[in-house]
Amino acid sequence: MNITRVLISGVIIWIVSFLFGWLTCAWLFNWVYELPPNIWVDPEIMMSTGNMIGVIIIGLIAAILFALVYAILYNGIPGDGIKKGLIYGFLMWLVGALVGMATMPFYMTIATTVVIYWILNALVINLINGVILGAIYKKK
Repeated sequence: MNITRVLISGVIIWIVSFLFGWLTCAWLFNWVYELPPNIWVDPEIMMSTGNMIGVIIIGLIAAILFALVYAILYNGIPGDGIKKGLIYGFLMWLVGALVGMATMPFYMTIATTVVIYWILNALVINLINGVILGAIYKKK
């Protein structure tokens, strides 16, 4: 396992994920958060320095873990290069985001549209992150 490659991949995934989240959640599709019931915390509180530092740190850790798990499972993932990354991204979405988010309407008072948006958003970013890993992390 090439730890340097894992860390570099993790940082790139973190940057891309942050930009993707800002582009989609904070700009293009921010209207979904206005759908009733409006359960969101005050935007000023959400964007406070402490919260933003927490989001940045957790996002970086999650991105590095995403790359680390790819490196650990590398030999068991079918395909080569980008295809291998796409398969990994899809599998991570399937067992992580899809399962976790699909149950949200059953135990939270949240707009179904938000949940559908999150599921689709997670699919896209997991596939993008998988492509990044497939392109960067190749066994030599």
